[in-house]
Amino acid sequence: MEQNTVAPVENFAAFICELDKLKAVKRQITLPADGDRKENSAEHSWHVALMATMLCQYAAKPINTQRVIQMILIHDIVEIDAGDMFAFNEQQDHDAQAEKELAAAKRIFGLLPAPLNNNMLSLWLEFEDAKTDDAEFAKAMDRVLPVFQNMNNEGGSWKKHGIAREKIEKRNQHLKTCAPQLWQYLMTELDSAVDKGWLFR
Repeated sequence: MEQNTVAPVENFAAFICELDKLKAVKRQITLPADGDRKENSAEHSWHVALMATMLCQYAAKPINTQRVIQMILIHDIVEIDAGDMFAFNEQQDHDAQAEKELAAAKRIFGLLPAPLNNNMLSLWLEFEDAKTDDAEFAKAMDRVLPVFQNMNNEGGSWKKHGIAREKIEKRNQHLKTCAPQLWQYLMTELDSAVDKGWLFR
C-alpha cells in the first residue's frame, strides 16, 4: 500500500523560525493590561483569530471557520518585512505598503515546501482581496478588533491621533454585509465614543 509522502520536517524549520520576527513588529494599539506598551502583530493575529471563533455565529453567510482562522493567522506575516502601517495613513502610503507586502508574502511563504508555499500565498491573497465570504468575514474581524480595544482604553489610538468617526465606519464597512448584527453593535459603540470625546464627529 502506498503511503502519502510528506516533506521532511526540516523543510519547515526556516519558516517556523521566521515567524518569531512578527513578535517584534509593534502596532499603534497599546495594552493597558501591560503598562500601556504597544501590542505586537503576533499578539494581534492571535487575538483576532480567537475572537473570530466566538463571533463567527454572527456571520450572515455560510463561512468555513477553519479557513477564516487560517487567513487571520497568516494575514500579518508580511509585516516581518514590510512593517505595520497605521490604518489611517494616506492612500499613497497604503499603495506603496501593498507592494512591499506582496513581495514579503512571496519571500516568506517561499520558505515553505511546495505545494504549501503556493497554497499559503493564495490564501493570503484571498484575504487581501476580501471577495469571498470567508475572506470578507476574516477581514471584518481584523478591522473590528481595534474597536473593542479602543473602547476599552478610553479612545486609545483614536484619541491619540484625533480620528474621526466616519473613518472607523468606512474601515469597518465589510461588517454591514457579512455580519449586520455586529455592524449595529459597532454603530452603538461609535455613538458612545463620540459622546465621550474619544472620536471626532
